[in-house]
Amino acid sequence: MRELAELAFVREAAHVLFLGPPGVGTTHVAVALGLKAIEAGSGVYLVRAHDLVEDLRRAMADHRLDRRLRVYLAPKLLIIDEVGVWPYDRMASTALFTLISARYERGSIILTSNKGFAEWGEVVGDTVIATAILDRLLHHSHVINIRGESYRLREKRRAGLFGSRVLSEREVKADR
Repeated sequence: MRELAELAFVREAAHVLFLGPPGVGTTHVAVALGLKAIEAGSGVYLVRAHDLVEDLRRAMADHRLDRRLRVYLAPKLLIIDEVGVWPYDRMASTALFTLISARYERGSIILTSNKGFAEWGEVVGDTVIATAILDRLLHHSHVINIRGESYRLREKRRAGLFGSRVLSEREVKADR
């Protein structure tokens, strides 16, 4: 993490992918690196993956994708948070691939996801598109797996709001 905080990955247009279950700090660390990049004078844009793909989908439908992509291509560092929380349809997946491909070797991406790479075919709804996205993201990247229990759920347990049993992924999603 100290090495990442030196921001060499931003200067090299490399990527950082934080993988881990909800609540382990992937977003927190991504935001912290984004703040360091801002302090160093780099432009940074943070967007939730769902909002990003919906924005790009609308732009594709309105035949203005090239213009909308400029918003996401301009900053030195783009942070895409929560990839994998919602599945994408083919148009959204294609739009995401278009953005990742356009930023390839031109600008850094920090991406957070609660899904392992093997599950990305399900997330984007197409294994070929998932492979193409991962090919570009992983070529110049640092992959950090954060394991553990959700900080939020751990605090609830300590407060006695539920037992010591860890909630299943289905129970966590139902609680949202």
